[in-house]
Amino acid sequence: MAVSAYDLTGRTAFVTGAASGIGRASAVLLAQAGATVHCADRDEMGLHGTASLVKDTGGTAHTHPLDVTDRERLHRAVASCGHLDILAAVAGIMHSSPVLETRDEDLDRVLNVNFKGVLYACQEAARVMIARGTRGSIVTMASGAVDTGGPGLLCYGAAKAAVVQLTKTLATEVGRYGIRVNAVAPGWIRTPMTDRHDEETQAHTEALMSRMSPLKRVGEPEDIAHAVLHLASDASSFTTGQILRPNGGVAMPW
Repeated sequence: MAVSAYDLTGRTAFVTGAASGIGRASAVLLAQAGATVHCADRDEMGLHGTASLVKDTGGTAHTHPLDVTDRERLHRAVASCGHLDILAAVAGIMHSSPVLETRDEDLDRVLNVNFKGVLYACQEAARVMIARGTRGSIVTMASGAVDTGGPGLLCYGAAKAAVVQLTKTLATEVGRYGIRVNAVAPGWIRTPMTDRHDEETQAHTEALMSRMSPLKRVGEPEDIAHAVLHLASDASSFTTGQILRPNGGVAMPW
C-alpha cells in the first residue's frame, strides 16, 4: 500500500470530542496527514489545547465549542466547514451502575451523548457530503463493551451497541453516494475518561487489562487515532459498514 493512500492534503475533517483523549489524538493525526481539522467539544479550554498541538505541527485547526446533543449548534458548526470529507464522531461519556440501580436519568444522559450525539453528527455530515457530491468517510466510535459486556456497563454498552447499528444502517443508505461509514471499537485505552480512580486502583486496573491482552499492554489514544486515520483515508476505500477493533486482542469476535 502506497504511503500516499494516507495523504489527506486538501481534505476537511470534523472531529467531535476533540478536546482530549482519542478525539484530540485523532484531530492531531488527521491534521498531520494533511487535513484541515474542525475540532468540536464542550471543553473550550481543551479545544484550544488541541488546536495549538495541530498548529505546532504545521496543521490548520478551527474550534467549535459545543455540546453534541445540541442539534442546532452542531448543524451550524458542520455547515460552517463548507466542504466536508471526513467525520470522526468521537465524543462520549462514561457511566457505570448495576442494572438494578440504573436510573432513568443515567440512561438518558448516556444515550443522549453517546448515541444521539453520534447520530446528529452523522446526519449533518452525510447531508453536507451528499449535497456537495463528496465521496467522504464517516467514522463512529463504538467500544469493546459491545463484544464483552461486563458489570455496570448497561448504559454505556447499550449506547455503543446502538452506534454499531447506526454505522451499519447508514453505510447501506449512503454507499450509493460514495460515502463510507465504519466504526472503531477500542479496548481499554489510557484516556481522561478511563482515569477516574485513585493511583493504586488505576494501576491495578491497567495491570489487569494488560494481562488480558496478548500484547500485554493497555492502549494509548494514538493507537485508536491510527485506526481512525486508516478508515478516513483512501487506504480503506473498499471498506464500509465494518467495525475495526483495536483492542489488544482482548476480544476476538467473528
